[in-house]
Amino acid sequence: MNQTPNAQRPTLNVEITGGRTSNIKHRTSNILWRIVDFAVAGIFIYAGALKALDPVQFASDIDNYKILPWPVSVALAFYLPWLEIFCAFGLAFLFLYRGALSILSASIVVFTLATIAAKVRGLDITCGCFGHASQHWSFPGHLMTNLAIIAALVVLWVSNRLTKSLQGRRSAWLS
Repeated sequence: MNQTPNAQRPTLNVEITGGRTSNIKHRTSNILWRIVDFAVAGIFIYAGALKALDPVQFASDIDNYKILPWPVSVALAFYLPWLEIFCAFGLAFLFLYRGALSILSASIVVFTLATIAAKVRGLDITCGCFGHASQHWSFPGHLMTNLAIIAALVVLWVSNRLTKSLQGRRSAWLS
C-alpha cells in the first residue's frame, strides 16, 4: 500500500513542477513574440506615416523604379502608406493578424525585388521607405534593412503562435 502513493507522488510533483515551468516558458515566449510584433509594427507605422505625409514624393519614388506608369504610381502612393499603417496596427493589436502579416510580407518582398531589379538595370533610386532618413543609404544598406524586416516577418510566420487560435493568444497575453 505504501508503494502506490509513493510511486504516484513523484509523478504528480513532476507534473506540477513541469506545468509551472512550462507556463513560465510559455509566458516568456509570448512576451518575446509580442516584442517582435511591436517592433515590426513600429517600423511599418513609422515608414507608412512618413510616406503618408508626403504622397507626392512617395509617388516620385515609386516612379523612379520605372516599372509602373505615373497614374498607377500616384494611386499607390496614396493607398500603400495607409495599408501599411493599418496592417501594422493589425500586428500590434492581433486584429486580422495573419492577413496583416501576409500583406506586410508581400509588400516588403515586392519592394525588395523591385529595388534589386532597379539596381540590376542601373537605375539610381532612393527607396523612399523611410523618407529623407534613408535618402543617403547605399544599396547594400537598403537591402540589409529590407532583409532584416523580411527575417522578422518570417520569424513571426514560423513561430508556433500561428498554430494557436487568435483567442488563445489574446487570453495568454492578457493573463
